[in-house]
Amino acid sequence: MELRSRFTEEMKAAMKAGDAPRTSAVRMIIAKLKEVDIAARPSGVDKVPDEQIVSMLRGMAKSRRESADLYRQGNRPELAAKEEAEIAVIEGFLPQQMDEAAMAAAVREAVAETGAASVKDMGKVMAALRARHAATLDMAKAGPMVKAALGSG
Repeated sequence: MELRSRFTEEMKAAMKAGDAPRTSAVRMIIAKLKEVDIAARPSGVDKVPDEQIVSMLRGMAKSRRESADLYRQGNRPELAAKEEAEIAVIEGFLPQQMDEAAMAAAVREAVAETGAASVKDMGKVMAALRARHAATLDMAKAGPMVKAALGSG
C-alpha cells in the first residue's frame, strides 16, 4: 500500500479509536505532505513519489528528536514525551531500517562496486548507497562506516 493511502487509513483508524495524539500526529504528516506536494508543483510534479515522502518523514523525525533533546535539557519532560510520541507515529510509516551488520555489508558492497580506494572516493560510495538503499539505510550512520572502510583500505 502506498504511503498516501496509509496516512488516510491511519487517520481514520485513530479518529475511530478516539486516539487524539495519534490523530494529531497523522494530520501533521498529511499537512506536511501537502506542503511538499505544493512545493514540487513548479517542477511539474503533482504528487511527490514515495521515496520523497520517506525522506520527508525522516526529516520530520529528525527535527522532533532535536526538539525532544532541547526540551529535556530545558527540564520540560512532558513536551519531550509529546515529541517522542510523534516520532513513534512517524517512524511507523518508515520502511524497516537496516541493522548494523546489513549496513556494513551494504557499505562493503558499494566500496567494491565503485572501486573506491581512499576517502577521496567517499562521494561515489555514498551515491551508490543512496541509489540502492535510500529507503532502508540511515545515511547519517552510513557516512562514518564508509569513511572507516575507506580509511583502512
